[in-house]
Amino acid sequence: MAKRRSTPGIQERFGTAVKFRREELELTQEDLADRAGIHRTYLSDVERGTRNLSLVNIEKLAAALSMKLSELFVAVERV
Repeated sequence: MAKRRSTPGIQERFGTAVKFRREELELTQEDLADRAGIHRTYLSDVERGTRNLSLVNIEKLAAALSMKLSELFVAVERV
């Protein structure tokens, strides 16, 4: 019997949405981290889905990505 592939968790989906938008804007991780006022390695953890973000940092990332919070969460739902 084939193993079912599980749906990625919210952290992984959020990270993927952030990475897609960052690449769409042609930003490096360092560029986006600077815009958001967070450390580049923290952003790397976010994009890999290994970091559980606070609402404050989610808001910072949305602003740095030129998105409303609601737009960012819609992007997460599409992943």
